Amino acid sequence: MEYKTTLRITSLVLAVLVVLGIFVGRLYQVQINKSEEASASTDSYTFLTQVPAARGNILDRNGTVLVSNRASYNLTINDYIIYSPKSTNQNLLTLTAKCEELGLEYTDHLPISREAPYASTYSDLSSNWQSYFKTYMSERDLDPDMTATSLMKQLRETYRVPEDWSDTDARKVVGLRYELELRHYVYAISTYVLCYDISPDSLATIIELNIPGVNVETTTVRQYNTTYAAHILGSVGKMTAEEYEVYKEKDYSMAASVGKEGFELAFEEYLHGTDGEKKTVISQDGEVLEESYTQEPEAGKNVELTIDLELQTVAEDALASHIEDIRENGLPNSNSSDNDGNGKDAEGGAVVVTKCKTGEVLACASYPTYNLATYSEDFQTLLEDDYAPLYNRALQAIYNPGSTFKMVTGIAAVDSLGIDPRQGIEDEGKYTYYEDEGFTPMCMVYKNYGVNHGLVDLRRALTVSCNYYFYEVANEIYYQFNHTIDPIDQVAKAMGLGEHTGVELSESVGYRANAETKAMLYQDDQQGFYGADALMAAIGQSENKFTVMQLATYAATLANRGTRYRSTFLQRVISADYNTLIKENQPEVVSQLDISEGAMSAIHDGMLACSRDTTEGTARSSFADYPIDVCAKTGTAEHDAGGSSHASFVCFAPADDPEIAIAIYVEKGGSGASLGRIAKSILDAYFAEDAAVEAVYPEGSIH
Repeated sequence: MEYKTTLRITSLVLAVLVVLGIFVGRLYQVQINKSEEASASTDSYTFLTQVPAARGNILDRNGTVLVSNRASYNLTINDYIIYSPKSTNQNLLTLTAKCEELGLEYTDHLPISREAPYASTYSDLSSNWQSYFKTYMSERDLDPDMTATSLMKQLRETYRVPEDWSDTDARKVVGLRYELELRHYVYAISTYVLCYDISPDSLATIIELNIPGVNVETTTVRQYNTTYAAHILGSVGKMTAEEYEVYKEKDYSMAASVGKEGFELAFEEYLHGTDGEKKTVISQDGEVLEESYTQEPEAGKNVELTIDLELQTVAEDALASHIEDIRENGLPNSNSSDNDGNGKDAEGGAVVVTKCKTGEVLACASYPTYNLATYSEDFQTLLEDDYAPLYNRALQAIYNPGSTFKMVTGIAAVDSLGIDPRQGIEDEGKYTYYEDEGFTPMCMVYKNYGVNHGLVDLRRALTVSCNYYFYEVANEIYYQFNHTIDPIDQVAKAMGLGEHTGVELSESVGYRANAETKAMLYQDDQQGFYGADALMAAIGQSENKFTVMQLATYAATLANRGTRYRSTFLQRVISADYNTLIKENQPEVVSQLDISEGAMSAIHDGMLACSRDTTEGTARSSFADYPIDVCAKTGTAEHDAGGSSHASFVCFAPADDPEIAIAIYVEKGGSGASLGRIAKSILDAYFAEDAAVEAVYPEGSIH
C-alpha cells in the first residue's frame, strides 16, 4: 500500500534523528552574560535540561507503522543564561519581533491583556494557571487583587523595562519574564519552550540573532503514515495545566506532549517514554565546557493494534463511496416508504469489523472523516462542518438498531416463552391488538404494498423481516412476564447491547428499552411501560439505542452461539527496539448466554436465508450468489429527525464456522438492504486469496 512503512526504516530514521540532534546541539554558539543574581567571580554556569524521549510507534496487526515520529526543533529560553541587566529585555524583544516576522506562534499566561488600556484576563485562565499566578504574586509579595494596569506598572519597574518602550512591547517582554520566573516558583526548572516545531529555515534565522540563552531543543513530533483511522488513532498535544497536575506525578516534564484522544490517549502509559536529563557547563565567554547525560532518554514502547489497515481502508472507502453515491443518486428500487430519492439526505455512518472468536476489532470506520496530518490547521473548519466529521459515529453515536435487533426477540421467544421456532403465526399486515388505544403498527410490506407475508415461523420472520411476527411474540412476553419484556432485555444484555464492550477507547453505553430506561428518560406522565412500548422494542425501536461497536459485538456473539468476548483494539505491546514482548492481550469471555439448539438453529437459518433466499431474503441483492455463506440481517430504523429512515446491517461469515462479524449503520441511509454492498467489499478483502499481508518486522525482532 501507499502508506506501508517498515519498522526497519523507522528504526533507521530514529537513529538519524539522534545524530541530527547532536549535530544541531553543536551548531549554535551560546554566549553568556552574567545572571542578575550571579556573583562576578563565577567562572562557569552549570544547568540541567530535560531531553524529551521519543514516543512509541503505533502499528497495525501486520506490522504496518501507522504513526511514527519525525525530527522537530523547539525554541527554548534558559533564564540562567539570558539574564543580564543591560540586555535581557532587548534580547527578548528582538526575539519576539523575529518570531512574529517569521509567523511563529508563542504565548504566555500572564493574565493581562496584550494591549493598553490593560484589562485582567484572569477569568480566562484554567484553575491551575490561576493558582500558579497566585503563587507568583505571593512570591513577589504582590497583591493578587491589584488591577491589571497597576500590576503592569509594577512589573515594568520590577523587570526594568525602559520607560520609552511602547505598552505593546513592554507587555511582550513582561509576559516572557513572567513565564521564566514562574517556572522557578512552580516547577523548579529554568527552561521555557517558546515555540514548538519550528522549520529549519526559521531555526537558522533565529540562531543568526546570536541571543544568549536562546537554544534549540531537538525532539520529535508525530508523523502519520496513513490518512485512514483518524477517529481511533487520535492526536498528541501539549499538556494543559490541568493535565500537568495529573502527569507530573508520573514525572512528566511541563513541556511534554501527551495523547489527547484515541489510541494516543488510551495507550499513553506505553507510548510515552522516559525523558532524559542533560548537564551542560558553559563558561562566561559562552564556551561549552562540558555536556553529558545524567540520564539517557528512554523511548516509549510500541503498540501493536488489532486493526488491519487493509480492512480499515476498505471499510472507510466503501462506506464513503456508498454515502456519497446515495446522496447523489438516491436508492433505486428501495422497499422503504420514503419518497423517491430515498437516502439523498444521508448524513454519516459507521462500520465495525470484529473477529468472532477473540473480540479483536479489525476495522472501525466513521464517516465523514478527516486527516490527522492537517488536523490542527483544519480544526475550526472541521468543528463547523454540518456533518460533524470529528464525531466518532462508531463509538459515540447511539442508534435504534431497527430489525437487526429481531434475533434478540427470537431467542427470547423460544427460550423464555417456549414458542416452537417452527410454529407459524399468521401475518395480518396490521396489528390490531391495541386498536382501541389508537395504536395499530404494521408490517412494512403491508405499509408499503398493502400485502402480508401469510404464515411465518421464526426462520421466515427473519428472512423477510416480518414485524407482525415479532409484535405477536412481544405481546405474549409482555403479558406473561407481568407487563415487562425482561426476557428480551436479558438476552440483549448478554449480547452486549446497552453495555460497555470493553474497548480501550471512550464509548457511549446507550439504552435498552425497558421500564427503568423510560423512567430515567421521561417525565412522570410518560414513564409507564406499556404494551405499545413492548411491541416497538421487539423490532429494535422504542428506547433501544446502541453503538455500532455494540452491534458488531452482538453479531459476533450470535456467531459464537451466545459466547461474548470483550472487544479490544490492543494486540500487544513491544519494546522500542522490537526485541522484547511487554504485554500480549488475550481473548476474554465476558458473558455466556445459554441458547437452546432450537433457537440458535432457527436464528442462523433465518439469517442465512436472509442472504441466500433469492425470492424473499432482504440481503439477497448482495449475497444470493456469494461464494461464501453469510448470515445477515438488514434493518430500517424510524426516527424523529425527519427525512429518510436510518439504515442498519449486521452479518457474520462463514456461516458454518464464523470468523468475522460486521456491523454497518448509515444515518438516513433509507434501507438496510443497501448496506450489503459495503459488507460485501469487506468480506471480499478479508477472504481474498491475496489478502494475506506479510507482517514486516526488523530482522531479529519478536513476531
